[in-house]
Amino acid sequence: MRRLEKEGLITLKELYIDGTKLEANANRYTFVWRGSLNYHLAGLLDAIDALYVKYNAFLLENGYGTKYNLGDAHMFVIEGMDKVRKVIEENRKRKLTKHKKISNNTIIEIDHCSPLEILKLQKNLMRIAQGEGIGFVFGKGKHKPEIQKLYEELEECGSRLMEYKECFEIMGKDRNSYSKTDLEATFMRMKEDHMLNGQLKPAYNVQIAVENYFIIHGYVSNDRTDYSTLIPVLKKHRDAFGDTLEAVTADSGYCSEKNLLYLKENGIRSYIKLQDHEKRKTRAYKENIGKYYNMTYAVFEDEHYYICHDGRELRHIRTESKEQDGYTQTVEVYGCADCSGCEHKSKCLYKYNAEKNPDRNKIMKINERWEELREASNANIQSEEGILKRQIRSIQTEGHFGDIKENEDFRRFNYRTEDKVYKEFMLYAIGRNIMKYHRFLHHEIEKYEGKKEQKAA
Repeated sequence: MRRLEKEGLITLKELYIDGTKLEANANRYTFVWRGSLNYHLAGLLDAIDALYVKYNAFLLENGYGTKYNLGDAHMFVIEGMDKVRKVIEENRKRKLTKHKKISNNTIIEIDHCSPLEILKLQKNLMRIAQGEGIGFVFGKGKHKPEIQKLYEELEECGSRLMEYKECFEIMGKDRNSYSKTDLEATFMRMKEDHMLNGQLKPAYNVQIAVENYFIIHGYVSNDRTDYSTLIPVLKKHRDAFGDTLEAVTADSGYCSEKNLLYLKENGIRSYIKLQDHEKRKTRAYKENIGKYYNMTYAVFEDEHYYICHDGRELRHIRTESKEQDGYTQTVEVYGCADCSGCEHKSKCLYKYNAEKNPDRNKIMKINERWEELREASNANIQSEEGILKRQIRSIQTEGHFGDIKENEDFRRFNYRTEDKVYKEFMLYAIGRNIMKYHRFLHHEIEKYEGKKEQKAA
């Protein structure tokens, strides 16, 4: 890259970023889903709870608790299982009414669920059996004693619990599926649908950062979305070349408060398209009287408030904050004290029902920092420079993926695990950069500087 910089082919001051999904070298049908694990874990915990009750009753009826100084077994509590059970019950009702099921991807605290607790009960039962001279029998025609049956039931539940815990540890908290063939691959919806039914396939999310047709950086992730891939690419650029980056251009898949704030704090201009970029051009967006951006913003004695379409004031009520993935979002809540008699309630209030909630008042939540970052990025992409950068991004980054997938038929990795997949892709990217360099030397391609005006005939 330094050689290309010296020759003036790249500046390392701007990056055009885009991503695509490439299929992993894994069997398409070896999937493990978080929702399925949650469903079966709920059933297993119910079975373990029943075994704990049976264990306590066994000690009490035979007097083993006092004789061997053994206490009652207490069922462990797993945070998040109440929500899982509610979704399971709701899905059973929906199945009867033939409605679509709700996804059951609640992240549970599996760390509090220890198979060692079950192992302690098994040791207690073995101690009782040895003390009472009860032998365990195996084979056909042998009648197992009650204590052996309880021991084996606990052993089976403990082994199943250990399997589920291992599955959750492999999956982590950032994804909802993985492949048994390649544990680091995530099931994603691909554009290539060989069964024409929207089937998910094990894949990796591949990101490239391009400047002047050269791939400056590559990044491989098992995250299905692009939100969390931008900052790692930018940190990689800073570690390799220092604080040289001045501008980043990407599509709406990278537009998030966390990403835009990172760009602002590091002095990098954002040319990231907003998710509602096209929607902003419509008449419905501009005439939606229920949205804050179509209301009058006013300040009186350092107090900020909004004036709605009916001339009523929406004052600040409170500040709410929410933390997600180590990042805190702050939301300001505004509300109208009295909306009674307003003829615009049906248009202003979301899903307003005059019969059920006739006294409902207008409440709106605004993330002011997020909106400020969005407007700054939107102003950048609307400028002449921003329009040119969007053209360059669509040509150069998507052009690479078009060549890779269609012309060179590279749609599936040959190696497994994220580390090997990254190395495979970077070798491929190096080859593409050498090819681009050769074409620049022979003047087969030139730096793109915008669409050339066609001369009139």
